[in-house]
Formats: sequence, C-alpha cells, structure tokens
Amino acid sequence: MRIIAGEWRGRAITAPEGDATRPTADRTRETLFSMLTSRLGSFEGLFVADLFAGSGALGLEALSRGAARVLMVEQDAAAIRALRRNIASLRAQDRCDVRAGSVLSLGPAKEQPDLIMMDAPYDTGAGSVALDRLNRLGWIAPSAWISIETARGEEVSVKDFDVDTVRHSGKASLHLLRLR
Repeated sequence: MRIIAGEWRGRAITAPEGDATRPTADRTRETLFSMLTSRLGSFEGLFVADLFAGSGALGLEALSRGAARVLMVEQDAAAIRALRRNIASLRAQDRCDVRAGSVLSLGPAKEQPDLIMMDAPYDTGAGSVALDRLNRLGWIAPSAWISIETARGEEVSVKDFDVDTVRHSGKASLHLLRLR
C-alpha cells in the first residue's frame, strides 16, 4: 500500500499482520479521495476522524493532502501496531491522536470533525450503528461529510442522514453522507 497524493505521495505504508483487518485498496482509496475532493475542494486545515482505522491509510492520506490533524480509532492490537509504525515512519505523531478501543466506546464529542471516514468490517452494519451513536453524542457537525465503506451491495441507512452518493470500487461500495 502507498500514499496516493500530497506531501507523502508514493510512500509505503504497511498493513497489519493477519487477516483480522482488511485495508482499503489503493484504487478504492483513490476513488474515495476523488469523491471527497470534489465536495471539499481541499483538505487544508481539516480535522479528520478515521474510525475503524486499521493501518491508518485513510487518515494518513488525508494528512498527506493537507489535513491539520486526525483522530484514529482502532481496537485490533495488530492493526494498532501497524498504525503506530505507519505514523512514526511518516513522522506524523504530532498530528495524530490514536485511540485504542471500539468506535462505540467514544464518549461525547469535545470537538466535531470536518470529515469522518469509516471502514468498518463488511456485512456487519457497524458503520451505520457507529454513525447513529456518534450523532447522538454530538460528533457530527452540520457541515461535516461522512464516508462509510461497505461490501458492494451493503446498504447504509441512518436516521437523520441523507446519502449523497454511492460509488462501487471492486468489492467495495463507498457511501458519502450528510446530516439532514
């Protein structure tokens, strides 16, 4: 896996050992960031949340493209080790807040991210469940964009949110949502 664009373009990042984590493929990540760029214009100065972070590929891509900082939440121990190695290799420790634990264990928001990206386990509905909970805890700013990656054909439907668009990339579907 590699960072696609920005400051760290072409830099390699590692995936966690084992098969508990399914990293977002480079092509799918490229599609997602193209979708987001067309809506955001720029990542400059954004506060981004990478939930179900795995290797951190999504959050690190956002940092490479100019995001100011990223909150990364992951509960798998092997993924957290890979995530921390990737952050260290890019010397991005001062721009990353890594939280080891379940996305569902996050408490009320102290600050609302501009962009929330979720790559939850496929075919579980975990992204929808997490988004509903985060909304109730004040994590969703009225202007925020939310991306949820699912298995192709898996539906995303969350009270108070509209699906802006869905794109398919390989075995994945990318859903962009906004607060209604």
